Amino acid sequence: MDFNKLQIIKLLNDAEQQKTLFKKADNIRRQYVGDEVHLRGLIEFSNICRNNCLYCGIRRGNNKVVRYHMTEDELIDTARKAANIGFKTIVMQSGEDMYYTQDKMCRIIEAIKKFDVAITLSIGERTYDEYKAFREAGADRYLMRIETTDKDLYHKLDPEMSWQHRYDCLMMIKELGYELGSGIMVGLPEQTVESIADDLLFLKDIGIDMAGIGPFIPHPQTPLAGAAGGTLDLALRTMAVMRLMMPDINIPATTAMESLHPKGRIMALQAGANVVMPNVTEGEYRKLYELYPGKICVNDTPVHCRSCIGMKIEAIGRTIGKGYGGHQKSMQKTKD
Repeated sequence: MDFNKLQIIKLLNDAEQQKTLFKKADNIRRQYVGDEVHLRGLIEFSNICRNNCLYCGIRRGNNKVVRYHMTEDELIDTARKAANIGFKTIVMQSGEDMYYTQDKMCRIIEAIKKFDVAITLSIGERTYDEYKAFREAGADRYLMRIETTDKDLYHKLDPEMSWQHRYDCLMMIKELGYELGSGIMVGLPEQTVESIADDLLFLKDIGIDMAGIGPFIPHPQTPLAGAAGGTLDLALRTMAVMRLMMPDINIPATTAMESLHPKGRIMALQAGANVVMPNVTEGEYRKLYELYPGKICVNDTPVHCRSCIGMKIEAIGRTIGKGYGGHQKSMQKTKD
């Protein structure tokens, strides 16, 4: 559906009619992407980051974090186990850790690709040549949130970074033929509903294949520890409006939503989402990758997480996707 900015703002502000909005988004989701929920196995392989974003628990300036990065063998073995329990997509996520050079990442991607899985990278800003090498090694998708299109707010929250450079990275990724994933945070300090409307129009304009909406949850070891935080309702309304605007994209029910409400991911699946990313990271690493407090399932095993979310999905009458779960538009382009 084509909405102008004023129409988006009205929908985002209308808490009284949000149930109607969620139902409409759910119907559009069913019509365009069906009842399958695609599971992505998420590996959080390093909490080392060169950036100092004010909202992030693994920011460079947080000296209370116990830092780690997986070895190549650990990462590959974790992906192998995830593939063995049925995941058809592996999402490799980390801070911007330059330990993982182009050569290291290419070796890892090539090894994991042998497990017959789609590969999503979420490792931040790299050079064009690096993105190109990762794509040629077998990476299929790339996820990098823009967080906000309000450039002044972006530069306040992400000191030392450039909004323009992040945008340029997104365009490089798209040019190289990745499925492009991005997204925003809802409830940031000084963020307005007008700004969120601009964010949604931006995501539609750049032609994303996947977008995540995450509520801002203040981390106690960051400069924004005392901030109010975002609400689940506004995050869900934002996600639902995004489904109406971009009916055929993949939209995850983000883990942060469940940190705010025990049924957060199910609520998201019933308001337009069609993807879930269970954590398949093992051991202590699960606890140490803390972008925000209250992270769910830190004491669970990957097998338990896979089983638990599977039962929740089936309980609402949905099925678990058996394929790679790419963006249908992107898959059609490939066929053409």
